[in-house]
Amino acid sequence: MVIANAESTTTLTVAYAWEVLHTVLDPEVPVVSICDLGIVRDVQMHGERGLNVVLTPTYSGCPATEMIAVQAVNTLATAGFTPINLTTTHAPAWTSDWISAEGRDKLRRYGIAPPGPVQIDQDIVLRYMPQGRQAVQEAPALNCPRCDSSQTERLSAFGSTACKALFRCLSCKEPFEHFKPF
Repeated sequence: MVIANAESTTTLTVAYAWEVLHTVLDPEVPVVSICDLGIVRDVQMHGERGLNVVLTPTYSGCPATEMIAVQAVNTLATAGFTPINLTTTHAPAWTSDWISAEGRDKLRRYGIAPPGPVQIDQDIVLRYMPQGRQAVQEAPALNCPRCDSSQTERLSAFGSTACKALFRCLSCKEPFEHFKPF
């Protein structure tokens, strides 16, 4: 299907829908798109102009989930897609491994240390809290996103949102957040 407007003619395709969704920024970290974060899981055409879109929030309690869904639907509708069937799924659970390389670079340039690979213990299905005092005190070795020093320390397990932790660089003395691996 081709949509004509005063300025251009745009073909409504899945590839174009992905381009449009790459413009929807995460409301909590407005330098990365919902595609960069891996929140958009699937996009399929539904008829000539409609779409089926699947989103997976970064975690089930994410306060931005509804806002992200509304922004995605509004942006796609403005681009000419209609109807838009949006599904939010929690399975499989989002993992920070879904963040794109470009998304990790954007986080670093914004001053947030991106997460490393998720370490999964195959004997544990789900663990809400680390076990033992030593596990709680350990923090990942991180490089400062500003000066790249590896001399950093965790100040708090939580930053501005539950999905980030607060760190400080001992070299440049600047605080920074770390997007936690999930």
